[in-house]
Amino acid sequence: MQPARRYNAGLPAPRACPTGGATRRPPRRLPNPTAMFSIIIPTWNNLPYLKLVVDSLRRHSAYDHQIIVHVNDGSDGTLDWVRSEGIEHTASPTNIGICHAVNWAAARATRDYVVYMNDDMFCCPGWDTALVRRIEQMPTDLFMLSGTMVEPVDTRNPCVVVSNFGRDAENFDAAGLVAAAPKLVRADWLGSTWPPTLVHRDWWNRIGGYSSELSPGMSSDNDFSMKFWDAGCRIFVGVGDSLVYHFQQKSTGKIVKNDGRRQFLNKWGMTQATFDRYFLHRGEPAGTRVALDTPAVEGRLKRALLRSRIKRAFS
Repeated sequence: MQPARRYNAGLPAPRACPTGGATRRPPRRLPNPTAMFSIIIPTWNNLPYLKLVVDSLRRHSAYDHQIIVHVNDGSDGTLDWVRSEGIEHTASPTNIGICHAVNWAAARATRDYVVYMNDDMFCCPGWDTALVRRIEQMPTDLFMLSGTMVEPVDTRNPCVVVSNFGRDAENFDAAGLVAAAPKLVRADWLGSTWPPTLVHRDWWNRIGGYSSELSPGMSSDNDFSMKFWDAGCRIFVGVGDSLVYHFQQKSTGKIVKNDGRRQFLNKWGMTQATFDRYFLHRGEPAGTRVALDTPAVEGRLKRALLRSRIKRAFS
């Protein structure tokens, strides 16, 4: 068993994210507002949905983004389609999993900000301008933002908006979604983790992207957030007016899954639930808060970390 990463309760807040009475940096000024994001989309023989997400990016983006698709296998015509559309891409003859796929695609990123997006998503108008507004408010480039998913099925996820515009590509009501989007906007929330996620390209590279030991990808999003936390990031915000429809199509049934929860516990010395609740405060309203505080290891958190250590010892 590999030793757990030791959580340092005294880890300071990021130098560029001061709290309390410290002087805060002025808002960020974006270097090139016409060429904003490198959007990476891993896909595995899911062509009808890939066509939808690419079409929505082309129709509903205010900026000229770089789109990079990683094609796993592609025997359903995906590889031929991205070539015919002139879409920048990487490819593998078999499914190499989420972690390797996003890292291969991200290696081609040229813009300041990397956005990781699932292939079963559809971007609503204004999705990118909402993120840009948030970026301009950031006191540092060490942050993680997420768009807000609109999903057809209620899974009790406090970070999403539930509204059904179709469970699959064939029955998708794109016009209805676009018309309803202004009424689906919600308040910003804490705990950014899931796609669509946005981080600065420099920080993607500094932390090494997604962790290949979690291939094919169970818990890799949670691990990515924890790597950012471990690097000093304290800004994890879901942007409530950056809306992206999510079909909730799962390709995980076709693969042999890794035990991501156990791997996360062994690597970081705490359960994902502990990290989500006490560190990220996932799903709580963001309000005017920008940076999260480093929690004191006492009371409930102390007991949760003890339970995590016991669980790890017997797992």
